[in-house]
Amino acid sequence: MTFFQNFGITSELIGILAIDITIAVILLTAMRYLQGWNLKVNSTHELSERDNFAFGISTAGAVAGLGIVLTGAITGEAAHSFLYEAIGMSAYGIFGLLLIKLGRFLHDKIALNEIDKNAMILKGNISVALVDAAAAIATAIIIRSVLMWAEDITLDTFIAIFSAFAISQLMLVLLTRFREKQYAKRNQDASMQAALAQGHTAVAIRHSGYMLAMALSFNAASHFILYEPQAYISNLIGWLVFSVIMLICLSLLQALVKKLVLANIDLAQEVEQQHNIGIATVELAISVAIALILTSLMA
Repeated sequence: MTFFQNFGITSELIGILAIDITIAVILLTAMRYLQGWNLKVNSTHELSERDNFAFGISTAGAVAGLGIVLTGAITGEAAHSFLYEAIGMSAYGIFGLLLIKLGRFLHDKIALNEIDKNAMILKGNISVALVDAAAAIATAIIIRSVLMWAEDITLDTFIAIFSAFAISQLMLVLLTRFREKQYAKRNQDASMQAALAQGHTAVAIRHSGYMLAMALSFNAASHFILYEPQAYISNLIGWLVFSVIMLICLSLLQALVKKLVLANIDLAQEVEQQHNIGIATVELAISVAIALILTSLMA
């Protein structure tokens, strides 16, 4: 062990890393099977026998989301004991998994209230699956930022995490409603959700970009809100205020940059009417890039 100790690697650190990796692998495996349980199907059958690409995309979003959440549970600091590390990692991991599932449920029932998301995915609807995966990853990014913001493992910590999570879900719904109104305005009151149900992949890609960007910008709020375990109301108001401010700033910057980067291109016509996946992907990249830059500046 002398060689490893020269690099600050001790037997205790190796033990903690082993515990974290073991719990992470167990939770990631559980998430894959929970996907099948949630849709009341055999995940192996859907993935390898039916070759349901939509189910695979949805599952990928859930697994990636849980992985993102677990990075927030791993602080990089050694715990006081192996037991404490196992309890902390398991508690944050399971709580994060439950919040991802709850977030997807709320997104299905409130944000995508006009369609049956699960039925669409089982039918192989790639567009709906893309939005579902993006929603899971966006929720995970938000949960991770809150886990990094909160401290210790107490009831107050979980209340604070859930409060920020609730605000984030509200913002995702408001974002979806705003995008729906914009879509209807440009397409003779047509429904964006109906377009997704009909397999409009370009619209799904663009909307996914907006959700991911909002989640990334949500992280900036954690740099301005001081974590106070029992300040339930002020924590809630703080996340709400900064989330609204960040969403407004993000929307304005996105509009400006898209006009410059995609100058002389009719985005509505190309994406919404001609189903131009290439331009929709560029829009997604711009949205995420602006959010990353904005978050870095705020940090």
